[in-house]
Amino acid sequence: MFKDYALFNLAEAKEAIEQLMAEMQADPEYEYGNYVVDMQHIYWHLNSAWNGRDFDSSQSKLTDELYDAFIRFPSDLEL
Repeated sequence: MFKDYALFNLAEAKEAIEQLMAEMQADPEYEYGNYVVDMQHIYWHLNSAWNGRDFDSSQSKLTDELYDAFIRFPSDLEL
């Protein structure tokens, strides 16, 4: 496992969650459409943290193909 890529995405997810919570608490008219976009953003980072756990960003380039694979919901986690 290469921690750098996972940690980057976990930090991004954490920031996005905190921002989402702040926006929802501050804005009584926060809308469903915004919620969908914000949740997608969070899941993209969580999924990337899991799916990209073996990605060594110091040795490899993140291609469009890899990015698309990383953002998909994990197929190897039982939830």
